[in-house]
Amino acid sequence: MSTDYYEVLGVPRDASAEQIKKAYRRKAMKLHPDVAGPGSEDEFKLVQEAYEVLQDPQKRAVFDRGGDPNSRGGGFDGFSSGGFDFTNLVDAMFGDASPFGGSSRGPRSRTRRGQDALVRLRLTLAEAVFGITKPLDVDTAVVCPTCQGNGSQDGSQPTTCENCKGSGEVISVQRSFLGNIRTAQPCPVCRGFGTVIPHPCQECSGEGRVRTTRTINVRIPAGVADGNRIHLESQGEVGPGGGPAGDLYVELTVARHDVFRRNGQNLEMTISVPMTAAALGTTIPVRTLEADRDDMDKALGSVDLDIPAGTQSGTKVTIEERGVPRLRASGRGDLVVEVIVQTPTKLDHEQEELLHRLAEMREETSPAVSVHSSSGGKKVFSRLREAFGG
Repeated sequence: MSTDYYEVLGVPRDASAEQIKKAYRRKAMKLHPDVAGPGSEDEFKLVQEAYEVLQDPQKRAVFDRGGDPNSRGGGFDGFSSGGFDFTNLVDAMFGDASPFGGSSRGPRSRTRRGQDALVRLRLTLAEAVFGITKPLDVDTAVVCPTCQGNGSQDGSQPTTCENCKGSGEVISVQRSFLGNIRTAQPCPVCRGFGTVIPHPCQECSGEGRVRTTRTINVRIPAGVADGNRIHLESQGEVGPGGGPAGDLYVELTVARHDVFRRNGQNLEMTISVPMTAAALGTTIPVRTLEADRDDMDKALGSVDLDIPAGTQSGTKVTIEERGVPRLRASGRGDLVVEVIVQTPTKLDHEQEELLHRLAEMREETSPAVSVHSSSGGKKVFSRLREAFGG
């Protein structure tokens, strides 16, 4: 033969079937008349002819022996003799996935896996820190209790679709300048299932599932944070036809607390102490987050905090192991207490006299003002003195 099909596709004579398909795909996309224009029709037909021969093991063997692979059966069954199967062209150019929907030929199953679902669950800070098992109402699809997922009424069974004879597809043929083009589309009667339900279940209308609200218990581990998600396998939407359920994801939101703030694994709180207590030092009971839990020992609801003499406003005191448990690990963070020193605003005459006497004794009636850097380092004037060599 004068035409070398290997040369047409640009592949070696020992090319694999996959190499031939990839080469054809590149050529066909480049030379298709809808892309390259009507002038490429002859070259496109030649590429199609080369692919039809080389992708068929028997025709390729005849061609390799020097014979005419198109001589049997009355000539080449391509554009020039009755058309070609457009589905083969789609398979070669796009792989097994069809642009018309579905990933393979034949009827599709009525039973399919359900979708995953996402719900949100609001927790208190104590519930997030210490963990809890909490009921959650989920609006989701479940297996129809009447037909048990079959979709048929009174135990009847689906019957073969008469329109597509159970194939799930219908073939249409259209004539074009390229020849007869056959396309396969899902059957409009059975929607591609290959079967029809003559007597659908009245409760689920043949879907095999219904929507309802069910309650599940969600175990919240200690130490979760706002935005964490809990994965519950097979607790999502039941699939069509009573198919297996998808998964359920529970996204956690943690409410703000009126006393405690979370900072990583630590809890933070702020307390106010009188000026005299900060100056002289004292021990005061401080509330802990355990006080929010009814199922915990009441003795754990507070802890004694030592305020050293001379404590300044803004000082932070750490209480170890009273913070947030580490998620899926041992140990807890700390409770960090910020101390704010209260300056009295209302004094009676005797209290005012006492403070005046204290100020005189400490020579603070006209105190010098010290300016500190914002970084907590040396005084501003000291740094300026150092900068100018003083």
